Parts: sequence; structure tokens; C-alpha cells
Amino acid sequence: MENKELLDKLVKESSNIFENNLVGVYLHGSMAMGCYNQIKSDLDILIVVENAITDLQKKRFMDFIVELNDNAPSKGIEMSIVRSEHCKIFVYPTPFDLHFSNMHLNWYRSNPEEYIRKMKGTDHDLAAHFVITKNRGITLYGKPISEVFGNIPSEAYLDSIKKDIMDAKDDIAHNPIYIVLNLCRVLAYVQDSLVLSKKEGGEWGIKNVDEKYKVLIESALKCYISDVEMELDPVIAIEYCEYMKSRIGI
Repeated sequence: MENKELLDKLVKESSNIFENNLVGVYLHGSMAMGCYNQIKSDLDILIVVENAITDLQKKRFMDFIVELNDNAPSKGIEMSIVRSEHCKIFVYPTPFDLHFSNMHLNWYRSNPEEYIRKMKGTDHDLAAHFVITKNRGITLYGKPISEVFGNIPSEAYLDSIKKDIMDAKDDIAHNPIYIVLNLCRVLAYVQDSLVLSKKEGGEWGIKNVDEKYKVLIESALKCYISDVEMELDPVIAIEYCEYMKSRIGI
């Protein structure tokens, strides 16, 4: 299924299920930022509702999103449903009413009732998602982003993106492209207050990170925008993580 058709179906079904409670559907992440890779990127969606949604609505929506996800690119859909009150007056970590990604697919398929009951709470990642949405997001349906999302304190955004690279040394071996580029974009925010995509972070890193790691960053960037897997020198990789975390301040 083409991405546009998939997003159109998502908007239509969200409107059917949530009706007048639906405030808007917003695209963020790599597709909104112009660096989407059909093989290596997921589709990042925020759905904003005015009031709490019912368990029946959650079940209808989850059945739909799982089916839609089967026709999505390989990394699938990552989606959170949040209430407008928490978008306008920001809370950190941010409450959500429902979340879905490939990581949780087996849980829903094996025990949907438990998933519906338990998949709610707060999520530190939403601070980063909100900032990306405010800066680079696309309105697929509903109210303009500027009317829905209020101020997100820089401290919350920074804490959110730092949490994503806390375990960089452990994660880089099995997810090298993400970690190499993500460290760059976190440092770009710490140093220059820039909100960047992974691709833009890598491009920034080539110019602003120690020359010693230029080849590593260039390799990650090349692999990110292609279907090539990254080969990693584990010694340099660990050293790079330590260097970057030191400059970031963690």
C-alpha cells in the first residue's frame, strides 16, 4: 500500500471511530522532516482527542491499526493517542490514552483485552514527539498544529532526547545507524538549540564532531538514506559513544 493511501485510511477511520471527539491527526518524524526511508523508517503519528476514549473505541481502533500495519512499510506505524489538554498545557512525562508500534504487536494479538486495559499511562518520548510536531509536523486532519500544541519546556525536550541515548554503548552494536545519528542530533540541540532529523543530525555532526569520527558518521548517514546495512568497528563505536555523551553532558 502506498504511504498516502495508508495515511488517508488512517485519517478516515480515526474520524469514523472518534467522531466529534477527534481534534486532529498529525504526522511527525522522518516523513514529516523529509528523510523517510521505506525500509528503515516508521510512520510516526499523533492522534489528539478532546476527551477520554472508551475501551470499545480502543478495540475498534486497535483492530484497524493492526490490519493497516500489516500493509505498512517494514518498520510499521508508531502511534499515540493523547488528549488535547495535555497538548495545550504540557505535562512531563506526558499522559497518553493508547499507544501502538511493531514492538507491541504480539502483545495485542495474544491478549487484546489486557492490552486495551493496560496500554495507557505516561511516556517521556512524547515530549520529543510534540517538539518535532510543533517544529516540522504535518496536519493530516483537524485543527492546525499551532492551535493544538502549546509550549514544551526545553528542559523536558532535552530530558526526553537524552533518555533515548542513555544506553548508547549497549545499543550501538545492534542499532548502529540510529545511535550514531541520534547522538549527533542530541548534541546539535545541546550545543546549538537545533531540532533536527537523524539525517540532518548526521550532516551537522560531520561538520561539528571531532574529525576522528567523521568516517563513522558518514557511513551511518550513507546507510540511513539507502538500503545498505552498516558495518561497525566496535572499538571506535564505543569510543564515539563515550566522547559524544561527554560532550552532551551525561
